[in-house]
Amino acid sequence: MEKLVYTIKDRDGVHARPAGAIIKAISGYNSKITLIYQDKSVDLKGGIFGLLGLGIRFQDTVYIHVEGDDEKDAVIAVKRAFEEYL
Repeated sequence: MEKLVYTIKDRDGVHARPAGAIIKAISGYNSKITLIYQDKSVDLKGGIFGLLGLGIRFQDTVYIHVEGDDEKDAVIAVKRAFEEYL
């Protein structure tokens, strides 16, 4: 399992445009990608609404766990997507 910790840098927090871009960027990976925020978790490959429903704001910290046969490549893609869009 690969793990990533990320603090949101977008002043608007997680909103539709970056959430959609992140979901699209990770869609090609086989690994399970779970985002944990406070006491909630969502499967990032499950779609945009789960991510948006968390209400993640500017400077909130999220934890991402990636597990699967392509986890090393997938965690790099997740990190790149979060840095680019959030």
